Amino acid sequence: MAQLQIGDALKQFLDKSKLKNGIRSVQIESIWEMLMGKTIARYTEKIEIVNQTLFIQTSVGPLKNELVYQKEKIIERINEALGEKAIKEVIIR
Repeated sequence: MAQLQIGDALKQFLDKSKLKNGIRSVQIESIWEMLMGKTIARYTEKIEIVNQTLFIQTSVGPLKNELVYQKEKIIERINEALGEKAIKEVIIR
């Protein structure tokens, strides 16, 4: 039986686990302000990932419009920060 480093074992477990999206959501929430700025982070109510789609919830109309125009940039920044292509689409609610 091959031996794995603890980090590699955890990564393999998470890749096969249903916890993966929840953990990625938490990771994104923790870096959201750094990626998008304080104002956007302050008015973002919820961030969730379902099947490589990032759902961003806000009740501020102008912010929704701004985020719609920045979808590609959001995908690029998040994937770069996570070091993998975790997000393929962004939906603003």
